[in-house]
This record gives sequence, structure tokens and C-alpha cells, in this order.
Amino acid sequence: MTILTADTRRALTAGRLGHLVTINPDGSPQISVVWIGLDGDEIVIGHLPGGRKVANIGRDPRVGLTVEAEGANPIGMANYLIVYGNARLVEGGAAELLQRLAAVYIGPGVKFPPFENPPPGHVIRITPERVGGVGPWAG
Repeated sequence: MTILTADTRRALTAGRLGHLVTINPDGSPQISVVWIGLDGDEIVIGHLPGGRKVANIGRDPRVGLTVEAEGANPIGMANYLIVYGNARLVEGGAAELLQRLAAVYIGPGVKFPPFENPPPGHVIRITPERVGGVGPWAG
């Protein structure tokens, strides 16, 4: 069963940057600005090799993700979505996912990554466990 509604799906696929929070080995937060998409009921993020977020997820799958959303609440606060969940790393497929997301974030017909033979990287797959923020998804 998914907690993603039509409203949360719209926010996650609107082409706004996400802010992914992972947990560093010392317990401090690590934040990355990421392109986000959906694959079924999972949030997907492509990442080419290396990077702190991949190492952090490999050690501790707990993540948070925020994204600004369209609209505002009745007192004028801009809508935003917070997703709490667990992430898993899938080897390979990052270049293909980034190419798909580039059409959303940069524009149709762009080549991304912008070089030949990109490394396979990882796809970060987040299973949402709860949502919050300001918007129709807020409790």
C-alpha cells in the first residue's frame, strides 16, 4: 500500500528540485539537491559514481526529502512536501534515469549526462513511509 496520493505525486513530478537528507556517520545531516522522479510507488533519484549520499544510504537507509509545491495554504504559506522513508541503492541505471529526468528539468531533446559512455552509477529508490509539510497532504 502506498501513501502517495494524486497531490503528492503531482508535487514529486512537477520538475522542482528535491532536497535529500541522509545521515552522516557522525549522525549529522547531509543534504543534496537532486532531480526526482517516480517509478510506481517509489521516488527515484539517479546518481553517478561516488558521493556522500550513496555511502550514507549504504550504511543507513533512513532519508528525508523535501520539495516545494504549487499553491499556498489559506494564510499564504507556500506549499511544500516532506517525505520520510527508507532508501535502497540499485546498481546501474543512473544514466538512463538522468536522461529521462533531464527532459523535465532541462528540456526536451537534451542529452544528459552530457558525455559519452557515462558510468552506470546507482538509482536511489525511496519507499515513502510518511509525508508532511504544508499542502493538501498535511495532517
